[in-house]
Amino acid sequence: MAKDRDNFQIAPTARILTPDAAGAACLERCLRDQASFRSSPLADTPLQKKPDNPQRVFCESSGSSGAPKLIRRSPASWLDSFDINETLFGISPQDTYAVFGHLGHSLSLFAAVEAMHLGCRLAILSGQTPARQAQALRQHGATMIYATPSQLRLVISADPNPFAEIRSIICGGGTLDSALRKMLADRFPSARVLEFFGASETSFISLSDDQTPLGSVGRPYPGVEIRIGDGCAPGETGEIWVKSPYLFEGYEEGNSALTNWDGGFLSVGEMGQIDNNGYLYLRGRRSRMVTVADQNVFPEAIEAVLLAQDGVEAAAVLALTDPRRGHRIVAAIQGGAADAALRRACRAALGDAAVPREIRRLSQMPLLPAGKPDLQRLESMWPESSV
Repeated sequence: MAKDRDNFQIAPTARILTPDAAGAACLERCLRDQASFRSSPLADTPLQKKPDNPQRVFCESSGSSGAPKLIRRSPASWLDSFDINETLFGISPQDTYAVFGHLGHSLSLFAAVEAMHLGCRLAILSGQTPARQAQALRQHGATMIYATPSQLRLVISADPNPFAEIRSIICGGGTLDSALRKMLADRFPSARVLEFFGASETSFISLSDDQTPLGSVGRPYPGVEIRIGDGCAPGETGEIWVKSPYLFEGYEEGNSALTNWDGGFLSVGEMGQIDNNGYLYLRGRRSRMVTVADQNVFPEAIEAVLLAQDGVEAAAVLALTDPRRGHRIVAAIQGGAADAALRRACRAALGDAAVPREIRRLSQMPLLPAGKPDLQRLESMWPESSV
């Protein structure tokens, strides 16, 4: 098949195994017609055909806070990474992709378009219970999974049997903590687990595997150049700036004060550092950084520590205004880990300022369609007597 960088193409061997899944028919029609399409994680219909020419992808964001934005990107910005992934992950037309999320979420949409471009079979499993998703993995002979950590946890909890046919798990949209990695190794014994860090605006930034140091999100994805701040030395924390062929064109609707350009480099407001071996470590979003007793605290760093503890299935951290300390850290936890153990772990890893002053238990963490904790809903619920 001749390579066309201006439009998506469907390889002759590509096939959607779940034609009745939400958005599946629209996706196939748009790709065959080389039409633009818009995705939305908040709409009943995840995809809509658009008359724009040349072809563009419009992805509506659904961040854990803030108003949705409509991201515009060219086909080339995804096609370049499809070719890299084909080599990196050893993808062939014999592979069957399983996508757990709604096609309105950019991770799921990316995976679905990649599967069609590379000529693979595709099972879109959104809207099904975790037990049905687990059953569908076996029924369709899935060999590759694109999912968030939350989606993987749910499927593991729903089916105790190993999934021997899965050979690749590509995880994004959250922290793949050490406890979940161990569970994945047990339940997917033949799978190579790869975690990527990125954003809807940037696509891939870094990629990690089982050789990546604890706490790191890996080294730069092929073709990506990362700069910390205005030239921070290794180990120094600063804003993460990215230059790559995978960046978006701009916002079609809405805007973000955190998204800035500096020449060919783009920042979406993430803070982090790089060590002497080129591994990237995240500290959190600049917009979520708060002061507690005059110390800078990143809620995401606390969430990562909590998720690494035994007995924690999901965790979300909020910073509530406090007239004496600036902010008060509180945490919502799904799971049975003891409060005292969680506080000890946070104190040991991040210091006293990062210790949650209150920990509340939830039977089920409220999630956005992307699989991330719904921070706005949690914040609105927090003043109540129970979450």
